[in-house]
Amino acid sequence: MGEGLAITMERMEGMGAYVIVDRGSGRSAEIYRSAGIPDTEVIHTDDPDRASEAIADGKRVHTTNAALAGAPPLDITVEATGIPEMGARVALEAIAAGKHVMQMNVEADATVGAILRQRAREAGVVYSLSGGDEPGAIAELYEFATVLGYEVVSVGKGKNNPLIPTANPDTMADTARRQMMNPKMLASFVDGTKTMMEMTTISNALGYLPDRRGMHGPEVTTDILASTYIPEEDGGILSEAGRVDYGRGIAPGVFLVFTTDHPKLVRDLRYLKVGEGPYWALYRPYHLTSLETPISIAKAVLRGETTLATDRPPSAETVAVAKKDLRCGERIDGLGGFSVYGVIEKAEVARRENLAPLGLAAGSRLTSDVRRGSVLTYGELELDESNTIVGLRRTQDALMGGNVRNGSRSGHNR
Repeated sequence: MGEGLAITMERMEGMGAYVIVDRGSGRSAEIYRSAGIPDTEVIHTDDPDRASEAIADGKRVHTTNAALAGAPPLDITVEATGIPEMGARVALEAIAAGKHVMQMNVEADATVGAILRQRAREAGVVYSLSGGDEPGAIAELYEFATVLGYEVVSVGKGKNNPLIPTANPDTMADTARRQMMNPKMLASFVDGTKTMMEMTTISNALGYLPDRRGMHGPEVTTDILASTYIPEEDGGILSEAGRVDYGRGIAPGVFLVFTTDHPKLVRDLRYLKVGEGPYWALYRPYHLTSLETPISIAKAVLRGETTLATDRPPSAETVAVAKKDLRCGERIDGLGGFSVYGVIEKAEVARRENLAPLGLAAGSRLTSDVRRGSVLTYGELELDESNTIVGLRRTQDALMGGNVRNGSRSGHNR
């Protein structure tokens, strides 16, 4: 996603990707060339002073030093690694440096988004998820419907890949090669983790809940959205209104189901061929991921606007589930790996059952055997206390309620 974002920004007026932090792929210089930036206008450095001087002179910088993402001349830091620890650390450092943060790392936001949002408010900067990703696209539909006074019953997205919870980098290697993707990233899509993280972020921002662990995820078409994602008493699949879910067969779109009881509005919606009611669906058939992000960047920097963030205690959690039988002493390898995948659950249930968030699991050590398909608990994990995200989550839970433990220790608009 970062490559497409950088190229798009460089093609726009008044915006540029002045620093690219490369974690090791060695492709940052190539990205600038692809964006049409001459090699003479690009430098490589890990030195903050040299980088700041180059940026002030209008040059572009590629680096392996993540601290340069908060270099003084920059307005905003975009985090797009998909690694929870990296997303939390980079966002926190950028906020401390007085930079706005565009968080494309939903994995980090699903874990510590509430505390990062609070820290950003205290610093007088914007912390926001991006338009273009499904949560941001859903938020735009939600704002449209609620501003007009409609009651939003449910929101959701299409699942972009088949759901195979045991997918791992080896089983996805051939497909990833054909699609020119990182096999670990692709595995995190196919095993369902990405969808669960995305719906956790929108749940936390809106206060809408997953109806059950993992959501329903039925096979649907766009013409039955308004009769499917509604309460059971009206013929749908939900126990009640105010739910997040996903569907197979409607990717890459996002949707929202709403209702109104005003007779004039009902007549108008019928006349406009939105449907017969009493429920209607809004469906956006695309999300352009990083290609839309510059719009959210401009809103944040120029108008101080947030596309999506949470101002409330978390409503949902993406918890870690064992992909295979795991042994005591084994280390969890993280998202899209061989050890675990993510499943959404109500935050209240996760707290009550002491379930471990997937975003904290990477690098942790198991303190007992765990059977395949079991949800990991805090009591079965020794967390990596050196990780920024663990400390942030402890603070978030202390302020907003939660359970970060180690072994036996216990609105979205600005």
